[in-house]
Amino acid sequence: MPFEFSAFSEMPEVLLIKPKEFVDERGWFAETYRKSDFMKHGIPFEFPQDNHSCSNVRGILRGLHFQKEPAAQGKLVRCLQGEVFDVAVDIRKGSPRYGRWITTNLSARSRHALWVPVGFAHGFLTLTDTTEIAYKVTCEFSALHDRSIRWNDPTIGIKWPITNPILSTKDQNAPFLSEVDNNFVWNQ
Repeated sequence: MPFEFSAFSEMPEVLLIKPKEFVDERGWFAETYRKSDFMKHGIPFEFPQDNHSCSNVRGILRGLHFQKEPAAQGKLVRCLQGEVFDVAVDIRKGSPRYGRWITTNLSARSRHALWVPVGFAHGFLTLTDTTEIAYKVTCEFSALHDRSIRWNDPTIGIKWPITNPILSTKDQNAPFLSEVDNNFVWNQ
């Protein structure tokens, strides 16, 4: 199998995906996506849009972002250059993990990917200069459904490795989790 899928014990819906690498004197090769393997691990989605983001310096924080229903997005996130501190936050009302988060570092060196399912907000902090992120999403972008949560919301309490990140105006002014327009409901 070309991938190793690992669930986070504190957030089993979020998966860390490690591709198998084939290395020789020329370099390396790895599959980054195979629909049949992803479906076996609960990711049965088509990806109608791919995004590619470049951040010029370390300390740029993007997030916490999500799209509400009916345009909700699951995200398959990879770091193509540099390294990021990547975060997923459970925002499904009624979930026993509502407002809780997991983090992992994604880097070009490790080539790992992170699956962030629908019902989770996502964000990342660049740990290196010139950082590139690519991610597949399960629904196309919709400005009407696009939402953000404040990166330093004290009720969430993410332990970011920075106190004064570089933020967009949108992220600086994002509402707190308790104020955000969020229609995700946990149903299990």
